[in-house]
Amino acid sequence: MDDFEVDDVVQRALDRLTLLAEATTALSSTLDPDKALRRVCRILVPQLADWCAVDLLEEDGRPRRVCVLHRDPDRLPVGAFTGILPPVPETATGPLARVLRGTGPLLIKHDDVPASQQVADALHAQQLELFAELGCDTAIVTPLRARRQVLGALTIARTTGRTALSSDDLAMVEDLAHRIALAMDNARLHGETLNIAERLQRSLLPSLPDGGRTVLSARYAPAATTAEVGGDWYDSFPLPGGPTTLIIGDVTGHDLRAAITMSQLRNMLRGIACDRQEPPGQILRRLDLAHHTLYPHSTATCVYALLHERIDGSWLLEHSSAGHLPPLLITHEGDTRYLMGGRGLLLGVDPHGERPHASDVLPARSTVLLYTDGLIERRGESLNTSLTRLRQHAAALAREPVDTLCEELLTGLAAQHGDDVALLAVRMPPRT
Repeated sequence: MDDFEVDDVVQRALDRLTLLAEATTALSSTLDPDKALRRVCRILVPQLADWCAVDLLEEDGRPRRVCVLHRDPDRLPVGAFTGILPPVPETATGPLARVLRGTGPLLIKHDDVPASQQVADALHAQQLELFAELGCDTAIVTPLRARRQVLGALTIARTTGRTALSSDDLAMVEDLAHRIALAMDNARLHGETLNIAERLQRSLLPSLPDGGRTVLSARYAPAATTAEVGGDWYDSFPLPGGPTTLIIGDVTGHDLRAAITMSQLRNMLRGIACDRQEPPGQILRRLDLAHHTLYPHSTATCVYALLHERIDGSWLLEHSSAGHLPPLLITHEGDTRYLMGGRGLLLGVDPHGERPHASDVLPARSTVLLYTDGLIERRGESLNTSLTRLRQHAAALAREPVDTLCEELLTGLAAQHGDDVALLAVRMPPRT
């Protein structure tokens, strides 16, 4: 072997390593499996192939073509060839079906490709139609395998006029497919974990009571960027023979411990409130004493409010805050103001300190909104700016149904939130 041949071999090896590195970077840049696959395909075409396709197996075992990319964009209309494919036959004859059934990477040459009309296997026929439409001198079909499970298949193809794929390329394509499969598996595990975390969190949250003449609505949204449960919660229940409680809180932390502490703190507050029926500041002081005893190294914020209907038909809100963001009052006309009274320290800081409470008369058809910081806070932004943005959004929704108000606030303010969000809103009735 002369120097030129050695240099050529070294260069091909470097090119392959570069391709694998670029593909790995693309796969690790997102947890959205379809987006990751499209990024990888844009690297494979044209560096490795003239076109490529990726098929993933759905939960029911049927393949779905999620990505097809050709080096000539005019050959491939948007969305062409993607979607659900025919089921994998029990007796696999075509290369795609064989790979999805567990066969290793297969090298296909033009002479090995029959016409689609000559095969009875619907999946094989559809793959042959793809070969005929996009051209295929040589191709490699390889399984996407992770944890001994086939997740799908990768097809790469070269057309006439380019060096044909050979058995020497099988190992590199198999390595690439394995990296793709690991990324897909990680994305699926992330999605499953996120779903379990959300279901756990939602199971810890209560159903709202019948508000009577008032209308109650609440929402919980898990963090959009993590798979962790958090400590945000809301609650509302009528006290025996008395007012209705409105509660929102947030335990410090974003893990299972925070969720458990949240649930226990909520239940303690329920018991104290029903047993004592004292002003909000006194209830929070008792809760702080219990919290400090049982969770000495944990802190939490909370708003505890009592909604009273008075003899003259007006409504009064008594409230106290343990380091939580202030409730927002939204009038039917769209005026907004924060209820700043009754503010005190976080739970877990000074359990023996006095806790103030405040009272506000609520106008007819007004809305009181309780919320957690995930709704408004943004990295690098001042709290005043965040609070102003919430007022502006809420004012525009003042006359919308309270369910719509909650939904629109989540959509408008917390679409890509990095923290979980809890909302509780109550709408006052018209004056009679």
